[in-house]
Parts: sequence; structure tokens; C-alpha cells
Amino acid sequence: MTVDYTVERPLEEAVRVSWLGHAMFLLEDGAGNRLVTDPYGEGVGYSLPSVEAGIVLVSHDHFDHGNVNLVKGNPVVIREAGSHEAGGIPITGFSTFHDASGGKERGQNIVYRWKMQGLTFVHLGDLGHPLDPELASALQGSDVLFVPVGGTFTIDDAQAAALVQELAPRVAVPMHYRNSGCSFPILTEEPFTSRFTRVERVGKSPVYFAPGELPEPTLVLVMDFLA
Repeated sequence: MTVDYTVERPLEEAVRVSWLGHAMFLLEDGAGNRLVTDPYGEGVGYSLPSVEAGIVLVSHDHFDHGNVNLVKGNPVVIREAGSHEAGGIPITGFSTFHDASGGKERGQNIVYRWKMQGLTFVHLGDLGHPLDPELASALQGSDVLFVPVGGTFTIDDAQAAALVQELAPRVAVPMHYRNSGCSFPILTEEPFTSRFTRVERVGKSPVYFAPGELPEPTLVLVMDFLA
């Protein structure tokens, strides 16, 4: 079955996902939940978006991931490992590191897994190292995986591709790479996407994900930022 993920759907049927650039996504469901990941601040290169949400997940407090004041609506902010709940959404944070030196260079990073309208999402934040087997097992088989691919400050294209193969999500969405909106000295998405045969580019559009409609094996879905 071929699905056009850009076709607008009622939120009661599908979760709407918008990429606002860098590691920042907005997810909306039929229960009225609006969840934002890793809101960035000035200095990344993107224009700051106007966004309102009830939940914000922060992987770490660097300027390009922890600008929670950007998000209107007095959201619940989660920035720690452990079990959480907000808006009826179960959220689990896992402690990892922003580098391959146990956090000595860039500190801690929180990987988040949450379930929203029957779909499991995983956001890797600024993961800087391969996952240990126990954590990899906990994150395997998600519906949608948001994975950094730009290297330098995170895992690089080869490490990201290996991780996608290991975690085997239905959909892998690359993030945290250089493009017309991000001037960081990191890779574009192309070294990562070139490692896969199933790649779809959806342009400047939100995408809609519904249970039972996601592909197998993994599809790499490249979005254009909306900020």
C-alpha cells in the first residue's frame, strides 16, 4: 500500500507532524495535544517560529535545543530522564550523552520515547554515541524515529544509518543537519540518505501518520523545514 503522508487528515485519524527546523518538531493529535521537541533560539540560522503547545520535550539545555520561552501556551516542560505523563501521553526519558566521551565534552542528552494516538515516537536529541544494547532494545520497533545525522556535535551519517538499521523504526526522519536554514558546520542530510534505498522527500508540508498505515521495512522520510 502506497500512502501519501502529506495529504491532510483529520487529527482524530492521524498525528500531524511539522518540522520547524533543527531538532524542533510540532506534533498534534485528535485529543488537542500539541507537543514540541527541542525548541531552538537565535544563532542557529532559522527564523524563530511562532508556536503554541501544551508539552515541550528538551533533550538538553544548549541554546539550539532548550529555548522553552519560544513556545507559547504555558506548556509542561520535560527535561529529565524517567517516566512522565502530560496530556494523557506517557513519556519516557533515557539518559545518554551529547558526545562519545561520557558527557565530558558536551554533557548529557535525553532521548525521549512517547506514545501518541496509538503511535510510538522516539526523538534522539543530540545523541553523540552508539546506544548500549539495553537502551537499543527499549527503543526498537518505534513507528517514527527522529534521528540527528549532521555529525560534529552528534552522531554522523554512518552512525545514524547504523542506528536506524538497529532500531528498525517504520519511519526515520533525519534532523539536525545543514541546509538553507541552518548554518552550523555540519553535514547535509545527503550522506545519510545516500545509505538507504527507501527514501521519500515530502517538501514543505506537514505529514500525517496513522496506525496501520506506516511502511515496513523502514522508510527514510525527508521533510523541509516550515520555520
